This record gives sequence, structure tokens and C-alpha cells, in this order.
Amino acid sequence: MFRLSRYLRPYWWQCLLAVVAMGAETYLSLQLPALMASIVNDGITAGNQHYILITGIKMLGFAAAASIFALITHYYSARVGSAFTRDLRSDFYKKVLSFSITEIDNFSTASLITRTTNDIDQVSNATMMILTMMMRAPMMGIGAIIQAFRTAPDITWTIALGIGIIVSFTVAIMIAVVPKFKLFQKLIDRLVLVTRENLTGLRVVRAFNKERYEAEKFSKTNKEITKTAIFFDKLMALQTPLTNLVFDGVTLLIVWLSLNRLETDITYLGDMMAFVQYASQVMIAFLILTMLFVVLPRANVSASRLNEVFQTKSKISWKTKTEGVPNNVPSVKFKNVSFLYPGAEENVLTDISFEAKAGQTTAFVGSTGSGKSTLISLVPRFYEATSGEVVVNGLNIKDYAPEDLMKRIGYVPQKGILFSGTVRDNISFGAPTIKSADIRASAKVSQSYDFIEKLEGKFDGHIAQGGSNVSGGQKQRLSIARAIAKKPEIYIFDDSFSALDMKTDRKLREALKPETKNSVVLIVAQRINTIKDADQIVVLEQGKIAGKGTHYELLKSCAVYRDIVKSQFSDAEFVKEMNHA
Repeated sequence: MFRLSRYLRPYWWQCLLAVVAMGAETYLSLQLPALMASIVNDGITAGNQHYILITGIKMLGFAAAASIFALITHYYSARVGSAFTRDLRSDFYKKVLSFSITEIDNFSTASLITRTTNDIDQVSNATMMILTMMMRAPMMGIGAIIQAFRTAPDITWTIALGIGIIVSFTVAIMIAVVPKFKLFQKLIDRLVLVTRENLTGLRVVRAFNKERYEAEKFSKTNKEITKTAIFFDKLMALQTPLTNLVFDGVTLLIVWLSLNRLETDITYLGDMMAFVQYASQVMIAFLILTMLFVVLPRANVSASRLNEVFQTKSKISWKTKTEGVPNNVPSVKFKNVSFLYPGAEENVLTDISFEAKAGQTTAFVGSTGSGKSTLISLVPRFYEATSGEVVVNGLNIKDYAPEDLMKRIGYVPQKGILFSGTVRDNISFGAPTIKSADIRASAKVSQSYDFIEKLEGKFDGHIAQGGSNVSGGQKQRLSIARAIAKKPEIYIFDDSFSALDMKTDRKLREALKPETKNSVVLIVAQRINTIKDADQIVVLEQGKIAGKGTHYELLKSCAVYRDIVKSQFSDAEFVKEMNHA
């Protein structure tokens, strides 16, 4: 928690104002029992109505002033708490966005979602309680003890007895509860993970009739969370009745000890009443502190989880400014590149070398798991090469600032990803200043224009979260339009034509040629027809280059490529291709 207190520094004067107002409110509240004692001792017993009236008006004034100061305290505490939460969540999200894919995978998306929401809320609530209660409780407790000692020093020990019993209860509760806090947050992570998986894969769940199985899996995690929450609630529920029991017992003890004094001095009645109120204030102050001592460990667990993210350094270190001058002519070059996933025993890629030039299409083909998608993910530095160099426009990608590298790349993932908003918003995502005419042109090249014109609102038509209101092929085409609209120097298509029919695939590739004549085009594809006309095809087998050349060159020289072609072509077509080679 202490490390996160830096988010309170910009609001120090508001915190100070809240504390000062809290101090004033506490002081005024502490005067009320003494004034009540004065009314009983000097007003009621003496029959002095004028004194009762004046002192009563004074009490009302003190109570009103205390309420105003309390309002000031809560107002500024709420403002500081809201600003604290906003700044913390904003910085936390920025930190998560700065992570490479490796760090995202290490934490898991579900855990990062929980930390961004639940954990930050826990820390925020604790901060609010510190500002409004943790400062007030010691002030009230110490002040009430001092006043109680002044009023009846001979029975002040009764308050110490009550405090000792309450503290003992609290320590016992904390010993039982604190170990469960980490478990509870991990269970929340698991619940988010299960929910996210089930909602994302809802079609698959229904297609395989696994609704009951997934519901039971969710229910199991949910029951564990409920069981843990009930455990918390049971122990926390003990606090109030136990504290009330202690308070009532202390009150009875005070009255019993005061009986002898009252028999000889009736004016002691006011002091006894004031002492009971001071004892009540002390008990309440310590009750608040004990509640905080239970809440704060849970918030501290959440703060540790947040700090774990803040202290994690991305494995990819970017330059703040590009070092060197990239060439004007686009190119991508791999020099003896190898890559190993963290924790893996074998390389995914080994000794990869090739050069992709402007105006040319370089395609990557191979069996599932051969490393195609991993290879092209190294170009935008989603992952960092274990060894070797990835060179873009004559400059090692490690020498680029992130903005300078990314502005040169138009990336289309295998699974079309859209964001909630309009069609226009999605196409212009990477080019916010693009003109409407260029948006339309990008849509036409990507073969999206016709179905966009049929949407309600056309280019201003609504796209649901994740693009759930358009088909898979339409999502892919809009994703391609988004890359085209950016007019990048390097196009990366990660099996981005897989959801398109053959006719649309062919028309799209033909329309792309004029757009990419001065750019580097990198394509990962499963269909040979998609990459048949590529200027260079790199064949991967178990993370190594098995062949490199044009379609017909590889038919002659690469057995792996021949097997892939043979698996996709009829015997007659394959013979024809071989004869052409």
C-alpha cells in the first residue's frame, strides 16, 4: 500500500484540508459530553434553567459546526479517493499496454482484468477508509481517553479493560482471515478466466452440447468463492455483537463502580454520564481501527498484486528515439534469427535468414506448428528474437522507437479483430486523419464495400463488441481494409485470407497489387493458391527453412513444398503444375 501512496502526492493539500477538518470535528465532538455533564451538574441539579438554555444552545452550535467539518472531510476525501483511483487505474492500464505478449501470457488476461478492476477497487476503498477513518479514530480515541481521565481518573482503567478485550478479539480474527485473502483473489482470477473462456467460446460450447459441463465448472469455482466469502462474513459478523457485549459490560461496570459516589454526591451523575459517553467514543474508535486492521491486509494483498505488475519489466526494451536513419526503400531482412519461448526447451525458430524487398510478396508456408506466425510476429516485436537480427529498412528493429516502427507496419491477424464503434472507426483505427474517400477506397480494395453499403448506416453502421454482428469473412476484410487505410511500408498478413472464398481471395489479391507496389508484403497462408504467385516463398519445417524460391522453383527443389501442393491439388492439377515447373 505504501508504494501506491505516491498517487496521493498531487492532492496533498486536499488531504491536509480533510485532516484539519477532521481534527476540528473531533475536537468539537469531544466537547459535547463535557457540556452535557455541565448541564446535569450545574443546571438540572441546581435548577438553573437559564444555564441549561445557554449551554444547550452552545451544544447545538458545537454539533452543527462538527457536522460542517465532517461534511468538508468527506467531500475532500471522496475527491481524493476518486482521483487516486482514476490515476492508479490509468497508469496500471498503460503499464499493461506496454507489456510484450510474453508478459501478458505470464500474468494471463483474466488475472490482469481482475487486477485492473477488483484489486484496484480494494486498494481504493482502503484508501478512502484511511482518509476518513484511520485518521479520525486515533484522534477520537486519544482525545476521549484524555477527557475520560480528567472526568473520572479512578475508573479510567475500565476503558483499558474494554480495549484489551476488543484487541484480543481482533487479533484472533485477523489470524484466521488474513491467509484467506490471497486465495480469494486467485479464485476471482479463476472465475474471470472461466467466464471469459465460456462467453468467448459460446458457439463451440453449444455446438458440442457442453452447457451443463461448463455450468458445473463455473459453479465449482463460484462455490469456492462463496464458501471463502461466507467464511469472511461469519468472522466479521462476530465483531459487532462482541463489541456491543464488551461496551455494554463496560457501561454496567462503570455504573456499578459509580453507585457509591452517587450516594454521597449527586452532582457526580453528570460526570458519570460524560464518562460513559467518552468510554463509548473510545470503544467506537478502537472498533473502527480493528475493522481497518482486517480490511487493510486484504487491500495490501491487492496492492502487492498491483505492484507485481508495476515492477515487472517488459522483456522488450524500446528506444525512446530511433537511433539511426532508416532507408527510404522498405525492406525486411532476417539474419540468422532463432526464437525460443520462455520456459520452452526447444527453439520454435532456428537460424532463419531471408530478405523481403519492396514491391515483392514474400509468403510463408509450412505445416501446423512450423513457426510461420511466430516468425512474422518478430517483425513488429510482439516477441523478441532470442538470437540473430531482424532488420527493417536497413535498421535493426531494436534501434527503433515503437511509434516509428509501428507506423511502417500494417498488421492483419489471423482472426479478424474489430472494436465496438462504427465501420468508419474500425477502418480508420490506424489512420485517424484519413479522408472519407480513402476509407471508401480501402473498403473497395479489401472487397468490403459491397456489404458495407448494405449495412444500416453504411460506413457509420454500428459494429458490436468483437464484431459479433458481422461474419468471420467480413471481419477479415474489414481488418484488411484497416491495414490498407494506414498505407504502410510493410504489410503483414497472418493467414488473413483463410475465411474468404476462393473468388473473393483472388479478387482481393488482384486489387492489392497496385496498393502494395512500393511496399513489402509478408503473407502467411495455408492455401497454395493464395501464395502461388508470390515473388518468394519460404517453406518452414519444424522451425527451420526447408526451401526458398518461387512456386515452380520449389516444386523442383523442395520435397516438403511438393507434399503440401500435392495435398491441396488433384492428381491432374499436380501433374500439370509439375510439368509447368
